[in-house]
Amino acid sequence: MCLVCDRIEMIKNGKNPYFVRELETGYAVIGDHQHFKGFTLFLCKRHETELFHLDREFKMKFLEEMSIVAEAAANAFGAEKMNYELLGMGDAHLHWHLYPRRAGDIGDYGNHGKGPVWWLPMNEMYDDSTRPSAEELAEMKERLAAELDKLLK
Repeated sequence: MCLVCDRIEMIKNGKNPYFVRELETGYAVIGDHQHFKGFTLFLCKRHETELFHLDREFKMKFLEEMSIVAEAAANAFGAEKMNYELLGMGDAHLHWHLYPRRAGDIGDYGNHGKGPVWWLPMNEMYDDSTRPSAEELAEMKERLAAELDKLLK
């Protein structure tokens, strides 16, 4: 079974604590790890591995909704810049990684703190200390949901 499909099944069963909002083509969720404060994912409702596997109408709506979720995350978490990733080698199910970025958020790695998120060592990005507490998660979900509500009116 696919990890993204598992997470979506948890959403459908009311058991995914990171779930924020269902949209037409996917689900907005807060990331499990928050080295990059406000890290958000947008999980495609369809189990497909490539954008070009989607029919044009669904694909364009999926891209539009991803952009809305990214804008909401930028607004909710004070991003100076957003980074977008749709990789899929680890979890071959379309899902966007949306990273709110701020100056110096990767420390002294790379070009004086400027560079892609993967310049940060994985053990730092996914350290258990970067998991939000229940209170932090609730506050993050509320902020993201409020921004989505504004944008989806």
